[in-house]
Amino acid sequence: MPWQRVITAAVAVLLFVSAAFSLGNLLWAALLLVPVAVGGWEWAGLGGFPLRARWTFCAAVLASCLVLLAAPPFFEREIYFASAAFWLALAPCWLAWKWRPPGKWLLAAAGWVLLVPTWLALARLQMQPAFLTALVAVIWVSDSAAYVTGRAFGRHRLAPAISPGKTWEGVVGALAAVSVYYGLLWFIFMPTQTAAQALAGWLLASGMTALGIEGDLFESWMKRVAGVKDSGNVMPGHGGILDRIDGLTASMPLAALCADTVRILR
Repeated sequence: MPWQRVITAAVAVLLFVSAAFSLGNLLWAALLLVPVAVGGWEWAGLGGFPLRARWTFCAAVLASCLVLLAAPPFFEREIYFASAAFWLALAPCWLAWKWRPPGKWLLAAAGWVLLVPTWLALARLQMQPAFLTALVAVIWVSDSAAYVTGRAFGRHRLAPAISPGKTWEGVVGALAAVSVYYGLLWFIFMPTQTAAQALAGWLLASGMTALGIEGDLFESWMKRVAGVKDSGNVMPGHGGILDRIDGLTASMPLAALCADTVRILR
């Protein structure tokens, strides 16, 4: 029901923002392991893993995160690059061919690429909580605008064989809303930016929007293959954790990579 979606989303946003601004980075990163574990359990369920393999997959994902949490940041950019390669090259082909992976190892690898780089990006970007919130809000704005405009004006299906409810009108609405959102951010907080900097920021926000939609479609396809409506039932009105973070899994690692690249160039 819509009211359940609204209440759940409002509570989730409030908890996310409050924690991002109030917690130390180590505690924030540790708490993020909870949704990562739930997401791992849901992904293994979508993949049809037997019980022991589901536990093993979740343990492997959490162990990877803990190693990254404790180790120096030597391989973080490589992990972001792996995520970018998956979403920019492999996932589009996966969706275009409507691929059904033949083995659990491939599904496990894909699930790792979905979850671990996303956790890493959210953990590292929290060192600048306002910046993190602004980036995540791109996906919040995009999702909400796509839902509203798609229901109100949707006529042309985006990918009917994958997710019949998504429309091109929703995509246009998402991009328009994110452009307005970025324009407001620029006007209030960044009016001294050069035109090139403003354009780069808008391109990043638009790219995150497109990747967020791709992440949504990718999870929809995996649910279709699994024959389920939702990845889980832990979030009333939304389904599972993966149903809420599908856009973040595709967009946040690339956003973190861009932010890290800018930091290095400076």
